Amino acid sequence: MGQPVSHPPASYPQGILPRQMLETAVTQGFIACAEAAHLQPASLDLTLGARAVRLRASFLPGPGRSVTKALPSVAMHEIDLAGGAVLETGCVYLIPLRESLNLPAGLSGLANPKSSTGRLDVFTRVICDGATAFEAVPDGYCGPLWVEVAPRTFPILVRPGDRLVQLRLRSGAAKPLHTQTVSIDLSGRFGDGTSHVGYRARRHSGLIDLAGIGAHASAEFWDPLHAPQGELILDPDEFYILASRESVTIPPHHAAEMAPIAPEIGEFRAHYAGFFDPGFGLDDGQGTDVRSRAVLEVRGRDVPFLLRDAQPVAKLVFEAMSAVPDQLYGAVGGGSNYQGQSLKLGKHFR
Repeated sequence: MGQPVSHPPASYPQGILPRQMLETAVTQGFIACAEAAHLQPASLDLTLGARAVRLRASFLPGPGRSVTKALPSVAMHEIDLAGGAVLETGCVYLIPLRESLNLPAGLSGLANPKSSTGRLDVFTRVICDGATAFEAVPDGYCGPLWVEVAPRTFPILVRPGDRLVQLRLRSGAAKPLHTQTVSIDLSGRFGDGTSHVGYRARRHSGLIDLAGIGAHASAEFWDPLHAPQGELILDPDEFYILASRESVTIPPHHAAEMAPIAPEIGEFRAHYAGFFDPGFGLDDGQGTDVRSRAVLEVRGRDVPFLLRDAQPVAKLVFEAMSAVPDQLYGAVGGGSNYQGQSLKLGKHFR
């Protein structure tokens, strides 16, 4: 466990910390080993450490117990990531993150997979010492961070420094402002020449190199889907990429997160990577709506399920920013891969 925090209580305004406040948090020592290039409008990309531990089961350490102390009961063997290592499908790995935290009272964290991670069907969850929940970093936490990684469809080649997950810092308690229901588009009318409504991942396809941006032929990993009657049957345990019917716009003073709309809506899960940054859906942050859709990572469960066009599948939960970020999603130099997207695979595919 980490040592008691010596910082005075945080004095940030209520809300999600923007890029410039995250940069200040790094300078003040609240976040160790973070790089400026990994700061996003409302989050920080976290980077993989030098080794992975193959687990026989996922776990949470629980109150008063460190990850390191809890690990031996579930660890199988260690893998050196230097030079690259393959993480196989159907296996669970735990990887230390390079970044660690020394938060003052009043600051807490929440984590999520990056968009490209979700679109690869790589299941990730961040944990910390004493954790009783995944993806949550408690107020005033001091200590290391770890990420659980479980490739579901494609084996992945990873190296130290790869970025699979991201972290937001929140000042004060969570205060959702409002929600927006997200429904599925099975009409095939995306306005970009696309005739299909989505993609289904091909089983037993090749290896995905996380460093290979645009290096993988999409036809070798995905089958396009059509829904001539506006209906699509989801097969159990198959992975799909679909798009929302609605365009999504995140104002500069808001952040959003995708969440389940209700557990009883059907036999599927409709989101993996859920953070939407301020400026998403706006043209360079100037206020012009560029009609960005929400791309949804969908997995069928248990039994075949009939999905209909315009069926609600998830919701966006909006929360206030502590301040407007000095660089919005989609701004020049922001490295935004999915601004203005309709139906789009991850950045690793061409």
